[in-house]
Amino acid sequence: MSLLEVFLIALGTALATGLGAFPVLALGSMKSRSVALPSALAAGCMLGATIGLLYEGASSEPLRTLIGAILGVGFIAASRAVLGKGREAHIGNLRGARGMTALLVIGVMTVHSSAEGVALGVSGADEGSLGILIAVAIAIHNIPEGIAVSLTLIPHGETTRSAIGWSIFSSLPQPLMAVPAFLAVRSFEPLLPVGLGFAGGAMLWMVITQLLPEAFKPPSRGPALATLIGSATAMVVIEFAIGF
Repeated sequence: MSLLEVFLIALGTALATGLGAFPVLALGSMKSRSVALPSALAAGCMLGATIGLLYEGASSEPLRTLIGAILGVGFIAASRAVLGKGREAHIGNLRGARGMTALLVIGVMTVHSSAEGVALGVSGADEGSLGILIAVAIAIHNIPEGIAVSLTLIPHGETTRSAIGWSIFSSLPQPLMAVPAFLAVRSFEPLLPVGLGFAGGAMLWMVITQLLPEAFKPPSRGPALATLIGSATAMVVIEFAIGF
């Protein structure tokens, strides 16, 4: 696989993230008081992704994955401290706590995409079909991530175009990181478990501290729990079915 092919394939996987906005179109007219289930769905998608990431990293380098997870939690905690706990945070038309939630979800997905970009570059250097298989897996995997990003935007009044744009933005590190990883495969490969653990830890912290409190506000706790379990289970099944 050539360098240009690696870049174009990675760019395609990034664009696939934008498809996640379309399943959320039906939620576009929802009022702010009715976002418990979307928050639970987003939390489930992120929780499922977290399980897949930590499993993938721990299966090769458990210690490096654990270190990465601790760094990921520390990164999110530090980000919240720097941003003043979200009182002035905003993204698009969202302000305050909801702006902080959207900002951190997009930030975590962007950091997570860096690890995926490295995976694309490393696998692209393989002489067999591994690079194509990884690219297909990541492209499929990116659609639920786009859903998670869109669910923090559309139900709160952001446009579908904005959700698509931010979803794709969160995956732009994939083509950007795939190229240097392809050129320096031996240097980047040992860092993959750290990157996977970092993204997993950051996502887990986001789910616990940002999405679940909003999802489990009364009177939607029962449906929210069912939505959380169902979406997380579906995400894990998809990940393992495609061998990611």
